[in-house]
Amino acid sequence: MRAKSLKLMTVVAGCLALVALILYTGGFFTFGKIAPGWVRAETKAEPKGEMVKARRVELPVNYQAVGTLRPVSEIKVESRVPGRILSLKVEPGQMVNDGQELVVLDGREYQARLEQARQGLAETRAVVQRARSEHRRIKQLLEGQAATQRQMEQATEALERALAQEAQAQRQVEQAKVALGYTRVSAPVSGRVLKRLAEPGDLALPGRPLLIMEAGRGLRLEALVPERLVGRVSPGQELTVDLPAQGRQLTAKVEQIVPSADPATRTFLVKANLPRAPELFAGMYGRLLIPVGKRPAILIPARAIRKVGQLEMVTLKQDGVWQRAMVTTGRRQGDSVEVLSGLKGGEELLIPAEGHGR
Repeated sequence: MRAKSLKLMTVVAGCLALVALILYTGGFFTFGKIAPGWVRAETKAEPKGEMVKARRVELPVNYQAVGTLRPVSEIKVESRVPGRILSLKVEPGQMVNDGQELVVLDGREYQARLEQARQGLAETRAVVQRARSEHRRIKQLLEGQAATQRQMEQATEALERALAQEAQAQRQVEQAKVALGYTRVSAPVSGRVLKRLAEPGDLALPGRPLLIMEAGRGLRLEALVPERLVGRVSPGQELTVDLPAQGRQLTAKVEQIVPSADPATRTFLVKANLPRAPELFAGMYGRLLIPVGKRPAILIPARAIRKVGQLEMVTLKQDGVWQRAMVTTGRRQGDSVEVLSGLKGGEELLIPAEGHGR
């Protein structure tokens, strides 16, 4: 008999526990919980702080065209003469000035050519000196009628040939000097080194880049815009560029729309120039925000929000009484923040004075 009573009590207790669990999951036991927009009377006294209102506004709806930051002007630094690389004097990310020495090639062969050209020039100058002396001698003899006109013509022709050879030898010296100078590769413009494509010991050849630089004209975002939206973009238009990695937005001016769509993706390449900023680097990810419409939203100053644990609370005035309400916020809009739930717009809010924020 006693065993049956214990069994019955166990069954009853289990049923009661099951009913309690069902009621709890159904939300009947919500003591102390606050739902978005739920308010609680605090005080009728005027608290200290700044009074503001929740603003009803219309925010733009943007299409986010993904893209990459690239230099406005990208330069490939190459050698004009072949040669073994002795040293590279710059590293990626380094700023360089116009004319600064970047790469040094082995110039011994070009130095030897220069010496050979100078020797040839010296020899031709000796020939010119002898031809001038002979020309003067024949001229004097002709004046004394001791030489013929034919001899004078021959002396003149010999002097002219010698002068032509001297001029050619001089050009060869200049060419050898220029070739020797090309063994020291300098920066064509001021800018920043992006990549090193060669190392000491490599063979430099004309047409094979050694370095890639960005000229000092800044960066631009190159984004792919669907063909259905390309009509909303025009050169000279200012659009917002979102840089998620840096958590910031910049204003860019559309420079160019490539007038040819990619047949695979049906997109147009749009290039928008960014303002100069030292923290921006080529290759970073960005999004070009293209306005496609507007939507209603409620904005409040970010300073009006107080954190209570994981909750976001505001102090508002309702029916003459200052109360607290829980809200759910969205993205920041400058110094304001969008309220997704908890407010309808037009409410009078309090930004607590310093020392009265809690």
